[in-house]
Amino acid sequence: MYPETIETERLRLERFCHETVDTLELYEGFAEGHEPDVEAVFEYVPQTPYRTPKDAAEMIEDAERRWEEADGAEYVVRPKEGEDGSGELAGLTTLSTEWDRRTGRLGLILRKPFWGRGYSGERAAALMDVAFDRLDLELVTAGHNDGNERSKRAIERYVDAHGGQYDGVLRNWVPMDDEVADLHRYTVTREQRAAATESG
Repeated sequence: MYPETIETERLRLERFCHETVDTLELYEGFAEGHEPDVEAVFEYVPQTPYRTPKDAAEMIEDAERRWEEADGAEYVVRPKEGEDGSGELAGLTTLSTEWDRRTGRLGLILRKPFWGRGYSGERAAALMDVAFDRLDLELVTAGHNDGNERSKRAIERYVDAHGGQYDGVLRNWVPMDDEVADLHRYTVTREQRAAATESG
């Protein structure tokens, strides 16, 4: 149902599974003591840095289960040849599918060396293609926790580029360690994207 790989101008997205990422590669990319500034990466993410390789293995197994049950697709993000860090694990991205709502929900976590390159918008455009053209969904959503200014700027740019809109704040929406964060939600409909594409 979901494509195994997705290619963009600068990125290769590969299905997040044991065949495409080594457990230790994943662990070292998102673990305390291995990845510099990993706390900043997880500051607004509803999970914590991996404590053991077992944590990373369980994440892969969860992604494989969601794929098989058609609950969503997760991809390993790797820069292509010509990009700084080509072939490295840059991050993970998700397209969660809410079939009863005909909606796809985007998610992304990037290692800090890959921030500021515009990868968020590039992979969002590719996942919108999947959501609208392959899965026949009607709406794509993205969001960021209150206070996450970096994600806010990235999401605003690509949502605006595809004709979407800011919907508002969902109060007490994202369970974090000791609190529940507010989520700012953005949406793009199939019609909005088509109109934006036609207008160039």
